[in-house]
Amino acid sequence: MLAIEIDKLVKQYKNGVRALDELSLKVKCGEIFSLLGPNGAGKSSLINILTTLYKPSFGKVTMLGKDLCREPAWVRTQIACVSQRVSIDEHLSLMENMIFQSRLYKVEKAAARKRISSLIDSFGLEQYLKYTVASYSGGVKRRLDIAMNMVSMPKILFLDEPTVGMDIVSRKAMWKIVRKIRDDFETTVFLTTHYLEEADQLSDTVCIMKEGHELAQGTSEKLKEYTRQNILRIGFADSKKAENSVNLLEEAHILPAISVREGSIFADAGDNRQTFEQVNKLLLEKQVPFEAIEIVQPSLEDVFMKLTYATGGISNGDN
Repeated sequence: MLAIEIDKLVKQYKNGVRALDELSLKVKCGEIFSLLGPNGAGKSSLINILTTLYKPSFGKVTMLGKDLCREPAWVRTQIACVSQRVSIDEHLSLMENMIFQSRLYKVEKAAARKRISSLIDSFGLEQYLKYTVASYSGGVKRRLDIAMNMVSMPKILFLDEPTVGMDIVSRKAMWKIVRKIRDDFETTVFLTTHYLEEADQLSDTVCIMKEGHELAQGTSEKLKEYTRQNILRIGFADSKKAENSVNLLEEAHILPAISVREGSIFADAGDNRQTFEQVNKLLLEKQVPFEAIEIVQPSLEDVFMKLTYATGGISNGDN
């Protein structure tokens, strides 16, 4: 049985905007499924439908074998959703927040005590019990928020941008939590994120969507095969020096679809050897102060950029 099966889903609003356009995808039970897409892709509309906040215009959604539109009340008992905005009450203690959540979900007292103790231990929250919730860092608050939503032991957990605004250390700590939810609690995790590295590291399955429909779906490694070629990376001392060299490379018409990130220029390598030699020669002749030039394997970000730009570019609407 699949956790989620979506068949030709359409969501059209009264103003005529079609946020979802015959979207179809499948989410397996017990996997981490990451949904990626540029702004305006329809991610928020999809999450709102899957969490029963919105009704679809057309199409069918089956969750854990049940028709979402026919049995939304039952579906709500099987899922939990952690939005970008933290939902904890800072006037309550950590334990009080957990107990309140258990009562909200009508978890029997003895079962609630066991679950709360297990979740506090699993999520590394013991050391924060003696401190006020208001004093917690953003990462700890997010951890508590997720732990609270796990009190009901949902079959499917929706995480909307769970690491937004976190530093890299806090993000990696959160990745461990997400994996633990999948492995220890056997919960299906439906994740939306703008961090491509996060999706690459965490996901069993990745879906890239744009303008309401699916562009590609599969494992991260499978999606990387989409480019069918390696990537040329030119490293610089900093991002500013990389950006200053873009015009030169574009005017030479050697490299297609140039992008800059983390102090490096990336582009399709085309004919690997010839492209490498041409670019290297140009940089040396123009005395461009680059630090490295190499052919590398494509990343998930390369695939994302290629897919979204190849189908018309990245839009700037709502999620």
